[in-house]
Amino acid sequence: MTAIPEQPYSPSGPRVDSTRGPLSGGPAFRVPVFRVLVFRAPALRGPLSPGPVSRGRAAGPLRDALALTALPLVAVLALPAAFAGGGTRRWFGGRAENHRAEAQAAKDAAAAAFYELDTAQRDLRISIETITAVDGSPAARRAVADFEALGRRIDEASHTYIEAVDAHDLDRDDLDASTASRARTELTAAKGELDRVKRELDRFTDGLGPLLGKAETQLARLAPAVERARQALLAASNALDAARAAGLRADDLAARLAALSPELTRLNQGAGQHGVPQTLERAERVIRQAEAIRAEADRLPEQAAETGRRLVSLRTRAQALTTRSEQVEPVLSELRRRFSAACWQDLQGVPDVAAENVRQAESKLAEAGTARDEQRWADATALLSTVRALLNTTDEAVSAAGDRLRQLNAVQKDPEQEIERTRFAIRDAQRLAMAGRHTPDPRHAHPLDDAVARLERAVTGLEDRHPDYWHFLTETEAVRRSVAEVVALIREERGGSTG
Repeated sequence: MTAIPEQPYSPSGPRVDSTRGPLSGGPAFRVPVFRVLVFRAPALRGPLSPGPVSRGRAAGPLRDALALTALPLVAVLALPAAFAGGGTRRWFGGRAENHRAEAQAAKDAAAAAFYELDTAQRDLRISIETITAVDGSPAARRAVADFEALGRRIDEASHTYIEAVDAHDLDRDDLDASTASRARTELTAAKGELDRVKRELDRFTDGLGPLLGKAETQLARLAPAVERARQALLAASNALDAARAAGLRADDLAARLAALSPELTRLNQGAGQHGVPQTLERAERVIRQAEAIRAEADRLPEQAAETGRRLVSLRTRAQALTTRSEQVEPVLSELRRRFSAACWQDLQGVPDVAAENVRQAESKLAEAGTARDEQRWADATALLSTVRALLNTTDEAVSAAGDRLRQLNAVQKDPEQEIERTRFAIRDAQRLAMAGRHTPDPRHAHPLDDAVARLERAVTGLEDRHPDYWHFLTETEAVRRSVAEVVALIREERGGSTG
């Protein structure tokens, strides 16, 4: 502010000499007057402004004095309006605002940690539910217990965070620095606890890898397994319908398929009610049984035709055996007449046994025919198998009588063939016993020497007046058996080498 001395100015009168007093015309004391240049505007009119100054010499100095007096009041009134700027904060609050910003940053960081922990806990709960739905092992139960304990830790950390947030209103206008600092400390501590629990949660999640992988694998198998079971049941039903369309009742297959209906109901109820492992096991069982039913239904037409063919074939064979068994008695008569009693005594009952077996076979064939007509395929198959066993036994007995007579006739005509056959077996065994050795092993040599002596005695017996050809045949066969046992022993000792 600048002031300069000048002469008073009267707006309505002539210029006055300031060196003279107002009442005398001589020299007087000079009073300097300062005029304010900054605040000239008429804004100072008011209670302190007297309005228009009356004409006279005292008007100029009084106005300037009043202007100087009003200046401090104007400055005080103008400062708040100049620096407020329309805001909501006090001008002299800088330190509190810094603490407020730090506390708000700590609050935001804690909120982010809380959200991250909550999200991870939700994801882990889904994993735990997946494991418990599939796995009932002790490891799975232990994982559930650990998750519950970890959940309590999470609840404690979350409670601490929520209390810290609720305890401090960071948007208050009168928030002081100490309160903001305390809020920042508590929120930072809450965030630290949330972070520690989050690390524990992450370690626990990593440890669930094997259990979760196994559970997810079983869950991935669940839907396809149930669908395969449904398709298998549908295929079995379609195959059964096709068999019935061909005139085959297939009552047993229909009953087996109907027994699977409750299993299908349980599959449709889902794993949530019956458990994932149980549902997978049930689906696999239904698939196996339904596929078996379908396969049998598909084979029914072929099975019916095969049963008919076997029935005809076995009837023909039974008739042929009846004819052949009638020829056993003449064979036995010739054996009795020409050879010793030892060759025919074991065959004495063949005719009666053959006749009885054929009779039983024909009875079973009749039952099999009835079962086929009634489409009891399992019964028909079992009966036909019994008939086949009876006919095989009868065939062997009937053939034994004829074979024995042919063997005796051949030896009587030329025994040399049987002798050479036996000698060849002995020489072959002797060569094997001497292979790679200078002297034979006594365990091998003694049985072979006994075989040679036995053969010589059998050949000598043929020189009798009434040679026993049946004894000769049984002796040569016994010699060959003993030689075969020595050969088997040698090869076993030599590790399977044939020499």
